[in-house]
Amino acid sequence: MPQGLPRKIRIAFLLQVVLVSLAVVIAGWLVSLVIRVGFIRSASEAEATDFFAQKALDSTYQLPHGRNFKSWFVRDGYIPIGLPAGVAQLPVGHHDLRSQDMQVRVAKGAGGTLYIVYDQDRIDRLMYAYAVLPVALGLAAVFAVSLLSYRVSKRLVTPVNWLAREVAAWDPRQPNIDALAPHRLPADIGSGEARQLAKALHTLGERVEAFVARERNFTRDASHELRTPLTVIRVAADLLEGERELSARGERSLRRIQRASRDMEAVIDAFLILAREADIEPQAEHFAVSDIIDEEVDKVQPLLAGKPVALTVIKDANPELHAPSRVLAVMVGNLLSNACQYTDNGDIEVRIGQDRVTVRDTGIGMSRETLQRAFDPFYRADQDTGGMGLGLSVVRRLGERFGWPVVLESVPGSGTLATIQFVP
Repeated sequence: MPQGLPRKIRIAFLLQVVLVSLAVVIAGWLVSLVIRVGFIRSASEAEATDFFAQKALDSTYQLPHGRNFKSWFVRDGYIPIGLPAGVAQLPVGHHDLRSQDMQVRVAKGAGGTLYIVYDQDRIDRLMYAYAVLPVALGLAAVFAVSLLSYRVSKRLVTPVNWLAREVAAWDPRQPNIDALAPHRLPADIGSGEARQLAKALHTLGERVEAFVARERNFTRDASHELRTPLTVIRVAADLLEGERELSARGERSLRRIQRASRDMEAVIDAFLILAREADIEPQAEHFAVSDIIDEEVDKVQPLLAGKPVALTVIKDANPELHAPSRVLAVMVGNLLSNACQYTDNGDIEVRIGQDRVTVRDTGIGMSRETLQRAFDPFYRADQDTGGMGLGLSVVRRLGERFGWPVVLESVPGSGTLATIQFVP
């Protein structure tokens, strides 16, 4: 997605701001807690200890006083005067009187009791000065740095984002690479890595454009140049078939020529179909599956000449498809040719179901290892047989292309079952 990278950067910076802000707030809260509890407690304890130590040396030593607290010393046996309400009844120790907005230290020493009362309002101002204000400044600094970093990062990513949009708009069959030409690049591309990337993409686009043109030319030329001589061979063979003076040996050779020309036509059709882009399909049509099966069965009959093999067609249903009929013909023709080639006796059964076509034979079958490699290009279990070993590979690729998966099941010595599934 063209907006993927900027969005990820934006999310990363937002997470960074949130996490750092959370850390700063927690740190400020901890500082305020230390000031409110730890610092005041330790300071009041130190004041009380120092007071009694100095008073033991000098009976006229003055009570401690500060900007944030006041103190009273009540001699033993005297009634406290001037203390805030409720303070005189407090036991020895440190007390946080939130309801009265003060903290109190009660210390017992030689000659009396010391009361140190801290004003909570002043403590809160102290907390603001040492905790809240630094936290606020820290958050402001985090936001400012993050915003600046985001703007800089966005500016750095903008050229890449522009390149991504341009490449995403390419048509694979005819990429428009003019926008990536060096003299047409935007000014913010600069002269660094983004310009190098644009140059590399422009070069890649030129190569893709040239490759597409070569493929298109090859497909067009192959379709014409290969079909023309095959048509001549097929027509000539059909004319020879009507000659009465043809010898038995000549008839066998003629059948081989006819069979080879049909096979070549099927292979050329398959290759030309597979050579096209996935979104450029051959012309589709409505057709009955049984019509294709009958035609392909007639074509392979010469392969069984002289063999005690019965080829039968069972029509449990007569489904119709909207697709290129030649594709199914190539697939079924290849499966039937294999069945005829590897079956020396027994039977070959073609069964038409509502959502599938199966080809079952009683031939030599395949081992597990052979079955695993049966769809590999150029692989042939029997090296003595003719052909290029492309049949099953082509069948599988055509099935994948048009959503008709092909499954093979086989037992050595018992035969093979091939299934073409019509997935809706």
